[in-house]
Amino acid sequence: MSFRTFESAHIGNGIYHATVKSAALSRRADISFYVPPDAKDEKLPLVILLHGVYGSHWAWLYKGGAHQVLDRLIKEEKLPPMMLAMPSDGLWGDGSGYVRHAAADYARWIVDEVPEAAAEIDSRCIEAPRFISGLSMGGYGALRLGLLHPKKFTAISAHSSITDVPPQMRDFVEETLAEFELAETEPLAVIDCAKLNSALPHLRFDCGSEDILIEHNRTLHRDLEAAGIPHLYEEFPGGHTWDYWHDHLADTLRFFSACLSS
Repeated sequence: MSFRTFESAHIGNGIYHATVKSAALSRRADISFYVPPDAKDEKLPLVILLHGVYGSHWAWLYKGGAHQVLDRLIKEEKLPPMMLAMPSDGLWGDGSGYVRHAAADYARWIVDEVPEAAAEIDSRCIEAPRFISGLSMGGYGALRLGLLHPKKFTAISAHSSITDVPPQMRDFVEETLAEFELAETEPLAVIDCAKLNSALPHLRFDCGSEDILIEHNRTLHRDLEAAGIPHLYEEFPGGHTWDYWHDHLADTLRFFSACLSS
């Protein structure tokens, strides 16, 4: 086991909560998991779902009903079972941005340690395809980390995303740019990350037409088109709300399922 300490509990119906000692963060951190109870395949694709500002590991589970969306798609549309990993962002300030700070590496926590923790819950995810998604700040984390690590993720799907940190984070958090003390050497804007590698994961993102971040998402779509980077961009009615994210998580899971057979 990669963690000095690992505490987990199965609370029933495929839901697990875990607290691990993270080397990347130099402290303990929390993750929620969902394993469809009827999953019988030898390999279990892993979907990492990143929350937005103010939230934590429980947000996708209890506010977004992510496990319920997955169960419905498995039952009604015959989607293959997938394991959901829903980590906290590290709980710095109003939101860590899923980037590397001087004092803690919130990016490595997601990219390296969360999959290791998932393997402790169910080892079938170890050799299976890996996907990453998120909403708002978590959409940014999914886009940026997926694009920076194309060999680790089969596909990326994001909802209502911030597309650059920290400029757009200023609308959501009280912490200043100086307080972030970023230690990143790689680009922070999503479009710049997309231009670093020629072979990228399958990529999609969406945004509500009434969302406060809609223009940032439209700009990212235009910039990706101009750069000749393949992607799927969709707009739907709705705002920056859990109703929107609950509804359109289904689009993400369908997209990931299609990528399994592509």
